[in-house]
Amino acid sequence: MAKKRYKFNPQTLSYEEIAIPMRIRFYLICRKLLVAFILALLVNFVFSFFFYTPKIADIKRKNEQLLSDYSELNSKINESMSRLAVINNREKQVYSVVFAVDTLATHHYYEPYSEEKYEQWQSDRYSSLITQTWKNLDLLSRLVYGQSVSMDRLQELSKNKELMAECVPAIWPVNRSNIKPNIGAFGMRRHPIYKRYLMHNGIDLGGPRGVDIYATGNGYIDVSTGVKSGYGKQVLINHGFGYQTRYAHLSKITVVSGQYVKRGEKIGELGNTGRSTGPHLHYEVIYMGKHLDPINFLRRDMTDEELQKIVNEARATTYEL
Repeated sequence: MAKKRYKFNPQTLSYEEIAIPMRIRFYLICRKLLVAFILALLVNFVFSFFFYTPKIADIKRKNEQLLSDYSELNSKINESMSRLAVINNREKQVYSVVFAVDTLATHHYYEPYSEEKYEQWQSDRYSSLITQTWKNLDLLSRLVYGQSVSMDRLQELSKNKELMAECVPAIWPVNRSNIKPNIGAFGMRRHPIYKRYLMHNGIDLGGPRGVDIYATGNGYIDVSTGVKSGYGKQVLINHGFGYQTRYAHLSKITVVSGQYVKRGEKIGELGNTGRSTGPHLHYEVIYMGKHLDPINFLRRDMTDEELQKIVNEARATTYEL
């Protein structure tokens, strides 16, 4: 007897009986697609790990070009800084020979920026290279600016060289025939009163009390002139162009604050006021706030007659009769 075959009749099935197989079929299709997607990702990862894709190869080429550009930029920055160093050295020669100073105070232009400025590159893969390049570039910009300021001052000094020649300290502040042969040197020395080593910012010229003291360059008497602790009676002259001179331990001051004096004009008399063990003149030369050795500003070949001539000319033009 033949077996009776069952015929599928959707019309005899309920909605639930039809929907459940369709959901299963949809789930199976989604699972197959997900498996295929994961397999594709694995194949792509393995392939890209062993072989460069065109996109990865392009990124690698651009990174190599970027590293090459940074390296070339650093080389050019270092070359520019070397050239600036040569210019700065030549400039120093001009200052020391022509204007009788070591250099201009531009060190504050070279101070580095805060590390906070470079934090934006710390998370980058090439942060070390990028940060160092920016630091070098910033240093170069500061060097260029400092050199520009220095050149501007040099130009100003050049225009006023004749006036500067009259203002820069250049003669002995006291007639050498009236002073002792030994000079108290500039620099570290054992203090005769405190009995310990201290910086001596000037030179000491010993001599008899009452000897005339002369301005060593043209300038204006500073407001601080008068009695000052340690210095006793002292005169401070502002010569312009960054120069000042101090004359301390005086027995008498013959000028007043704000008065204009010329080189060779009498400003006081030698004494031993303040912290002093005997009559002498304490003489300082200050440039841009820095004390220099006054011995470098004294004409050692100047005769007494030449100094007296300068004194007489100053007396004839500026002294009240």
